[in-house]
Amino acid sequence: MNTKHNMQLLQELAIKNGPLCVGLDTDPSYIPENILKQYKSAPEAVLAYNKAIIDRVAADKSACCCKVQIAYYEAMGLEGMKVYAETLKMVRAAGLIAISDIKRGDIGATSDAYAKAHFKGDFETDIITINPYMGFDTLVPFTKYSKPEDGGKVAFVLLCTSNPGMVDIEHQELKSGGLLLEHVGDEIARIGEEFKSVYADQTCGIFGAVVGATQEKDARYLRDKYKDTFFLIPGYGAQGGAARIAATLLDHAGGTVNSSRGILCAYKKDAELTEKLAAGTLTMADIADSAARASLFSKDDLLKAKASL
Repeated sequence: MNTKHNMQLLQELAIKNGPLCVGLDTDPSYIPENILKQYKSAPEAVLAYNKAIIDRVAADKSACCCKVQIAYYEAMGLEGMKVYAETLKMVRAAGLIAISDIKRGDIGATSDAYAKAHFKGDFETDIITINPYMGFDTLVPFTKYSKPEDGGKVAFVLLCTSNPGMVDIEHQELKSGGLLLEHVGDEIARIGEEFKSVYADQTCGIFGAVVGATQEKDARYLRDKYKDTFFLIPGYGAQGGAARIAATLLDHAGGTVNSSRGILCAYKKDAELTEKLAAGTLTMADIADSAARASLFSKDDLLKAKASL
């Protein structure tokens, strides 16, 4: 039985290994053609690609978790979903926390089914992402798996995302005052308080918040407003979010900063691999080495930015 919920375990591992989250949003197009053709299918190549990167990142202790975006695996059909399940197993077996980026959220009975699907069985994971915009009652079924006897499963709730269109909904002002995203943030914090009676020594709430690293004006305000909420921070790296914004969001309860293409496709900008890339002679080991270098660089970049605040 867990004596700590998974969000706290992630918080502790982020302190130990650094705050980097490696995003396994692995599209077959990321894999060089000469490597892709060595496998029977694109999904099989993706699994090997994921394994090579997970093994290196875990060995180097350059990341605390991996975020697996389910859409890329759904797009590969049934075989892709098998790769999704195996990838989650590999992440957890490597001693890292597995975050399933599924962004579910629906009426009670449907959310019950989503929770069962991703907290038990073939697609079991440690943490999922939830979309709260159908109402807060859609969050409740996921908390049923958050108690120690049920595995301490937890979730990141969308709060202030990294896409430009977030202002269309998340930044809308309520008649009662404040922004919609603040209403969501307050509920995330409330649920965290509610579980203090279950986890008396918790250092962050069972629900974390997704807060993008692309909006500098929001970062300090949200970090100070929700001091006890652990953040999942997208937008760093390929999406243009600066390390200083991400570092601001790492204050107080902390967070984990996601980088996907910056790690997965690091080989494309790796000066050590220019000749091999041009000649079509890259190996999977070359890609894993490049991903490992990019992970260590990102970890160091984030820690330096945090130390400079």
